Amino acid sequence: MLVELKNGETYNGHLVTCDSWMNINLREVICTSKDGDRFWRLPECYIRGSMIKYLRIPDEIFDMVKEDIVVNKARGRTDNQKNRGGSRGARQGFGGRGGGGNNRGTGQQQRGGPKSFRGK
Repeated sequence: MLVELKNGETYNGHLVTCDSWMNINLREVICTSKDGDRFWRLPECYIRGSMIKYLRIPDEIFDMVKEDIVVNKARGRTDNQKNRGGSRGARQGFGGRGGGGNNRGTGQQQRGGPKSFRGK
């Protein structure tokens, strides 16, 4: 796959790992300078996801993903069903934002404590 960075450098290599922040590990990499006049061969490299401008992925990869989707549908399973169950986050259903609901209706606000202690 080819990775172009925001600074104009390109990295062409085999994808090893990619995490949820799009940090990428490549192996057998050829790095090309911004101008395209210098090349480096690297055994492996790490690219921070926030530095990536775009990725060019071979068409064969898309074909493999499509085949995988067909196979999973034939088995009666989708990607959403792979990881069913488990918790709904660290708060275990205590609501999305705020302090969990135990100070509602007591005259206290989310931040700043009771109204009488805030600056007037």
